[in-house]
Amino acid sequence: MKFLKVMKDGGSKSHVTGFFFVEIKSLFSIALLRFDHGTREAFHSHAFNAITLWLSGVVREHLYAGGSQLWTPGQLKYTSRGCFHKVETLTKSSWALSVRGPWNPTWKEYLPKENKFVTLTHGRKIVNEVTA
Repeated sequence: MKFLKVMKDGGSKSHVTGFFFVEIKSLFSIALLRFDHGTREAFHSHAFNAITLWLSGVVREHLYAGGSQLWTPGQLKYTSRGCFHKVETLTKSSWALSVRGPWNPTWKEYLPKENKFVTLTHGRKIVNEVTA
């Protein structure tokens, strides 16, 4: 449970900083997110469904299955748990307001340099690794 906490969102290598108003993983989370220029290497899913309102900047969402989508201020985005993607910030920074639903126990990442899929759980603990 988090209240008024600032921290990296997506692990220590993440380019996203979360300003969490509230995070109760069994119920919901509300956070202001700052995406710094660039992207993480890893494609990933999420443990939660989310609705995101883009406030400033420009980002490109790259889908693991192929294709991409550009997101700009004023757009509302729904991200399902099953969306396997990575987000690239095209401007110096981009800001978004995110409302997240309850967490599932696990989610996945694909690490291209290592050519493997990793299943993670709370605290970003690895519960499974599979070479692609």
